[in-house]
Amino acid sequence: MSDLAHYRNIGIFAHVDAGKTTTTERILKLTGKIHKTGEVHDGESTTDFMEQEAERGITIQSAAVTCFWKDHRFNVIDTPGHVDFTVEVYRSLKVLDGGVGVFCGSGGVEPQSETNWRYANESEVARIIFVNKLDRMGADFYRVVKQVKDVLGANPLVMVLPIGVEDDFAGVVDLLEQKAYIWDETGLPENYEITDIPADMVEKAAEYREMLIETAVEQDDDLMMAYMDGEEPSIEDLKRCIRQGTRNLDFFPTFCGSAFKNKGMQNVLDAVVDYLPSPTEVEPQDLCDPETGDATGDKAIVSPDEPFRALAFKIMDDRFGALTFVRIYSGKLNKGDTILNSATGKTERVGRMVEMNADDRTELSSAQAGDIIAIVGMKNVQTGHTLCDPKHECTLEPMIFPEPVISIAVAPKDKGSTEKMGIAIGKMVAEDPSFQVETDEDSGETILRGMGELHLDIKVDILKRTYGVELEVGKPQVAYRETITKAVEDSYTHKKQSGGSGQFGKIDYHIRPGEPNSGFTFKSTVVGGNVPKEFFPAIEKGFKGMMGEGVMAGFPVLDVEVELYDGGFHAVDSSAVAFEIAAKGAFRQSIPKAGPQLIEPIMKVDVFTPEDHVGDVIGDLNRRRGMIKDQEAGVTGVRIKADVPLSEMFGYIGSLRTMTSGRGQFSMEFSHYNPCPQNVAEAVIEEVKARKDAK
Repeated sequence: MSDLAHYRNIGIFAHVDAGKTTTTERILKLTGKIHKTGEVHDGESTTDFMEQEAERGITIQSAAVTCFWKDHRFNVIDTPGHVDFTVEVYRSLKVLDGGVGVFCGSGGVEPQSETNWRYANESEVARIIFVNKLDRMGADFYRVVKQVKDVLGANPLVMVLPIGVEDDFAGVVDLLEQKAYIWDETGLPENYEITDIPADMVEKAAEYREMLIETAVEQDDDLMMAYMDGEEPSIEDLKRCIRQGTRNLDFFPTFCGSAFKNKGMQNVLDAVVDYLPSPTEVEPQDLCDPETGDATGDKAIVSPDEPFRALAFKIMDDRFGALTFVRIYSGKLNKGDTILNSATGKTERVGRMVEMNADDRTELSSAQAGDIIAIVGMKNVQTGHTLCDPKHECTLEPMIFPEPVISIAVAPKDKGSTEKMGIAIGKMVAEDPSFQVETDEDSGETILRGMGELHLDIKVDILKRTYGVELEVGKPQVAYRETITKAVEDSYTHKKQSGGSGQFGKIDYHIRPGEPNSGFTFKSTVVGGNVPKEFFPAIEKGFKGMMGEGVMAGFPVLDVEVELYDGGFHAVDSSAVAFEIAAKGAFRQSIPKAGPQLIEPIMKVDVFTPEDHVGDVIGDLNRRRGMIKDQEAGVTGVRIKADVPLSEMFGYIGSLRTMTSGRGQFSMEFSHYNPCPQNVAEAVIEEVKARKDAK
């Protein structure tokens, strides 16, 4: 099928446990992709095919599946809900044209749904909303709709109303068609009948239908005028307006049902066809300058007739070899073609292409703009690389990934596994850009860095099971940083005379605390040529090269501004090397005078607790040096938002469960760096010193 208007590239994303994977299963069942539905709680769902996913009942990797509904081709990506795997959601949004946001009918808008919603807003992805689990205790569709407005600041456009709640949930009223869809008790998705609206809901349905029409006709002035004159628009006109408003992110068509009980899913699939954009209706991706990363003003127009351009958005290693998941933006790709990786400048030949159905695959001989496929056996391709036609080199807007905040030291249990561990970790780093590895030069230890305890826990588990490497794991370490608190004016001269030509470089400079999150900035205000311009880059390089290791405990230094205002040079002995050495010496000399300070990562923590335990939870967060920012009572409990140092959050889930009899949950993400209190800083410096002495 080659008509792009019939393509829908969609992602399913939500808070953990809102039912994304079950929703994906139901879509596959309804579209005839699978015949037996696997359940998440039995560990048998199609898209959660990793052992770790089946066991924990959570999604870790985003899985891609292709299916068909009403002559439309859906490429569906089921994304994880846990905050530790947000990078999977982020990179999926990058290559999707639309999404389905799933919310739990009883839990409502939960912490992680906010993060994912924010990512989707930043990526400008059109979405429809599906309020799931309406058969659950405490489910309330109208409350969730209100939360979407209040918490997410979004505009939900209610398209269906639920018939009955909790155990009595039977079906939905379609407000456009003014019909009721009622499923019987067999639990089969196809066993429903279309009837008139139940008598007790006629008034409510009329009221909501009026709100629906009023919102929709705002997209078309002529229709709006006619409607104000008392003329009701046709269903076709309304659908056209809703489609336009959804694409413009003016509102989000909102549906409801129970994926587990197979109720209300058909309406969601119809909505994907009716309201979510096809690849050609989305603002095309920007093309960038490979050197600077700035947009050039050109766009990757989605069309099979343009030159080939694609983005590698995920790399996965499985039993058939390395798979590179690719979203093709323009052009065509045939088996045997040679394509260029514009990030490395190397070309590769496409051997095998496959269409993915989670763990299964179908061989393809060609693919075109709008497709999401996997290429087998690509070398040197990383997440975010652009693949293009060698005759038309280009770079698509790259992806930006969050910095890891937590690290652990690992060592293989038996010495023979060192090489095996190295190869395995190399593959895992290619798959997940938020997972990093480095070797501690002093101790030779391997340090794994990630987004949270669960993230690293699962990485260690994958190493053990998938690659057979047993590890000894150290306790988690926090990514502390150093900065300065005072401005210093100083001068440094590097002079060396040892027969032949010498080395000479003199610099006069100010070192000041920079703006938060500015990293390192360098400027020169030298006038009169006391330091020739050609040496400025060497001086900047010298200072910048020293930022990796601070003077207090050897942590990287952040937020320092260096201004070069004067200096001196020697016509023969001055060189770039001499000035670079001078800058390094200057850093060592001046940073200790500039009030160095240890700073620690502060996490934005979002805790949900039943009402009777609020006092305990707040008391515990205060003991962990937390700052309570906000608390908000919901129907099923209270949400507490706080800023807490990461070092105090290890093992928090255990304490929270104990305090709340197993009913509390939380999510956290990195917020900013803050100065450490004196006693904490001293303890950290002591610990670093002790580790070095032990070696």
